[in-house]
Amino acid sequence: MLLWAGLGNPEPGQARQRHNIGFMALDTIVRRHGFASWRRRFKGVCAEGEVGGARVLALKPLTYMNGSGESVQPALAFYKLEPPAATVFHDELDLAFGKVRVKRGGGAAGHNGLRSLDRVLGTQDYWRVRLGIGHPGDKERVLGHVLGDFAKVEQPMLAALLDSVADAAPLLAEGRPEEFMTRVALLMQDVS
Repeated sequence: MLLWAGLGNPEPGQARQRHNIGFMALDTIVRRHGFASWRRRFKGVCAEGEVGGARVLALKPLTYMNGSGESVQPALAFYKLEPPAATVFHDELDLAFGKVRVKRGGGAAGHNGLRSLDRVLGTQDYWRVRLGIGHPGDKERVLGHVLGDFAKVEQPMLAALLDSVADAAPLLAEGRPEEFMTRVALLMQDVS
């Protein structure tokens, strides 16, 4: 079994914020791949399904971004999974909007959700799907950018990005992160 966690904040008014792109990606994967209904568990909501022949538990922590680890850790423990079985989908300021990168481990780079995971898991040995939201260009504008909704003009690219991630998800589940990134990039080529 794999644990795929989307990072975000649970308030309905925050649902369309850039910081919630991890939730959005997981929602799209769950819909596209016909997962079971969401249910409350592990201080979050989760749904089970199959992607690329692998059983996947999709988890959206309801602990707010800063407490994401408090939801992910009990889910890993319950299923007796080690951190490398976890993949976290999260927003990434240092990537242009629409770009996706996957890596295992690494620093938190100021991301409070990743800091929470590192603190609770005691490791950085989990996978990260970094979903580019772009940088506003000025350090003073970062908070407003991250906590702001995607603009109307960004909606087509956002939809294309989420669909591309869901389409390429079987490659991720099969342990082929390089091919996953290539597939997403190819699907995003004609989107501007």
